[in-house]
Amino acid sequence: MKALRRLWARRSAPSLRVLMVCSGNICRSPTAEAVLRARLLGARLDGLVEVDSAGTHGFHQSEPPDPRAQAHARRRGYDLSELRARNVTPADFQRFHWMLAMDEGHLGWLQRNAPASATARVELLMRHARRRRDTLEVPDPYYGGPDGFEQVLDLVEDACDGVLDALRAELAVAVTPASGDRKA
Repeated sequence: MKALRRLWARRSAPSLRVLMVCSGNICRSPTAEAVLRARLLGARLDGLVEVDSAGTHGFHQSEPPDPRAQAHARRRGYDLSELRARNVTPADFQRFHWMLAMDEGHLGWLQRNAPASATARVELLMRHARRRRDTLEVPDPYYGGPDGFEQVLDLVEDACDGVLDALRAELAVAVTPASGDRKA
C-alpha cells in the first residue's frame, strides 16, 4: 500500500482524462463533471483521472452553470459554482481519453467534428449506466421545471458509477468495499 501511494505521488499528470459534453456546457455536462469528480474523490482516484466538461456550441462561453443546475446539485452535495462553460476544441480529441456525450445529437456532433488525428473514445455517457440501461440519453432540463434537473442528477449519478468501474478497470486498480483501500 505504501509503495503504491509513493508511486502515485510521483505522477505529475493524471493517467486518464474524461470530458463530459452537452450543448451549452451549463446544465448536463457540468453536472456530470462534478458527479464524476466526487465519485473519483470517494474512491481515492481523483489524482489519477482528470475530468472536465465542454459544450458543442458557444451559447454560454465563460458563464457559470445554470443556477437551477447548481441549486439541485448543491442539494446532493455537488459544487458547480467554480465551473465555467467552454466549447469543445480540436485539441480535446487528443487530450482526453474519453469524450462522453449526453445525447445522440452530441455524439453525432463529436463524431463529425473529430479531426483525423483524434484518439479519444467518443460514446454516450448513459452507455455506462448500471440501473437505467434502457435509457440512452440524459435529457436537456434547460426549458423544463425542477423535475428535469433531478432526473439529470439521477441519470448522471447512475452512469458515473459505471464510468468509475470502467476507469478502475482501465487503471487496473480495485477498491475493496469494506475498507476503501486500494489494491494493485
